[in-house]
Amino acid sequence: MAGILAPGLTRTLRSLSPLAGQLLEKALGNLRWSRRTLYVQMASPKEVKASIANVEPNLAVEMSEQEVLEEKLENVKAVLQAYRFTGLSGKLTSRGVCVCINTAFEGNLLDSYFVDLVIQKPLRIHHHSVPVFIPLEEIAAKYLQTNIQHFLFSLCEYLNAYSGRKYQADRLQSDFAALLTGPLQRNPLCNLLSFTYKLDPGGQSFPFCARLLYKDLTATLPTDVTVTYQGVDALSTSWEEQRASHETLFCMKPLHQVFASFARKGEKLDMSLVS
Repeated sequence: MAGILAPGLTRTLRSLSPLAGQLLEKALGNLRWSRRTLYVQMASPKEVKASIANVEPNLAVEMSEQEVLEEKLENVKAVLQAYRFTGLSGKLTSRGVCVCINTAFEGNLLDSYFVDLVIQKPLRIHHHSVPVFIPLEEIAAKYLQTNIQHFLFSLCEYLNAYSGRKYQADRLQSDFAALLTGPLQRNPLCNLLSFTYKLDPGGQSFPFCARLLYKDLTATLPTDVTVTYQGVDALSTSWEEQRASHETLFCMKPLHQVFASFARKGEKLDMSLVS
């Protein structure tokens, strides 16, 4: 071994004790072996690069997907924390997060609904209690993968509006049944209501017929209102004005508030509601 060493190293080894010289010579041999291995690897750069290329992209993709999922989970937690006083709440689950949406109208707490989200790629809804007539799939297709906050807010809009319309219809049936001359007809979404009513239940006047359509499913006031006077072909000027006033009131105020005005004033409308 000493014969193949550089002259300077050979002299150094000879000047050492036999044991120290052996140890140093062995260390130098290991260094040479490492250098030869490095030369071999450098002689095949394509193979080395190919090996690295096979590992690094997969690792990068895995890390990227994991980071995206963690970010989505953090976004949901941030939304729930920031808006916990507006009807949104939730808790973490083994799959992701379960969001609870509490609806309300005019300060009255109404129904609650939940959506169990699985935080994976792609995000998906594991289970929910949203009524079938709420366009949950459409909302999810638009926003769930790109903007969880927008998804939750949009769903809240639909559910709060539905609960608000249902609340108004329920109040009309329970509180003002005396003014109705027939059953209140409504569809499950409560965006189409029709009913007949009289302002003087014991009088001889003909009843009004009302049809309220809510084209905007995120609204609690109707977009189209039609009020007719049942039993006659033509109305006097005063009755026509009253019919038109009813249409205006139904467009501008919640249903039960309009009927509360009817009940207080009888045949004389409380026109202050219009202003």
